[in-house]
Amino acid sequence: MSFICVDVENATDIDLYYEDRGSGQPVVLIHGFPLDEHAWEKQVPVLLAAGYRVITYDRRGFGRSGDAINGYDYDTFAADLSTLLEVLDLNDVILAGFSMGTGEVGRYLGTYGPDRIDKAVFIAALEPFLLRTDTNPTGLDGTVFAAALAAAVKDRSAFLQQFYTDVYNADETAASRISIDVIESSWQAAHSASAYASVAAVITWTTDFRVDVAKIAGYDIAVLIIHGTADRILPINATARPLHALLPHADYVEVSGAPHGLLRTHADAVNHELLAFLDK
Repeated sequence: MSFICVDVENATDIDLYYEDRGSGQPVVLIHGFPLDEHAWEKQVPVLLAAGYRVITYDRRGFGRSGDAINGYDYDTFAADLSTLLEVLDLNDVILAGFSMGTGEVGRYLGTYGPDRIDKAVFIAALEPFLLRTDTNPTGLDGTVFAAALAAAVKDRSAFLQQFYTDVYNADETAASRISIDVIESSWQAAHSASAYASVAAVITWTTDFRVDVAKIAGYDIAVLIIHGTADRILPINATARPLHALLPHADYVEVSGAPHGLLRTHADAVNHELLAFLDK
């Protein structure tokens, strides 16, 4: 097992668990809420077979990483990612995030710039800003996030069970595109995360990334956006479509009928688009 210390809390190291496999240009994959690096199990073998070095890691509070009480905000998540890149001395990096993991991609680029980065990939993205405001009419009403937070606090197990039903659009995809066993294993992985982190992470969903996205638009890096048209967690009209409007030169792919959990349900389509983009 490999760990990198990213912080200290009450004289105890906060370590990130990571896996570093293969050789070639590095691809760093960042998982979504509330899973761990295993969320990329359909992509890792394909990337390794294509000759890439693949690095995955568990966000603080999730998977095998340290169970911190502090640092559940995107400035800290981006700082954790920066530490990983620095300790491993990674350059010419392809930085890919899924769902909540796209927040690390956006905030890292907005804060630390593109010096280490060659390409950026946003799959089922949070960006640019999920909360509906006067300046962001395509966002979601604040009651959506208040209800999610209340449900997570009241009964985390029940909240996560319903969450993964919606992540995979299980009423439509179960048996045809994904097994009940995969949905159950996702719930088990989510439930094994820190209870504190599982609640604290929900609060980060309304982070405003518009300044970060504006900076990315000015960088000389290639960008790919992939999103499912049937995403019930991060609806495409509130996320990928306005994100593409702000990044008009990005490669943009809508996967018809795909739910939020398209890394599993539509893995072949995601892998095809990902490899085509990386091969450019």
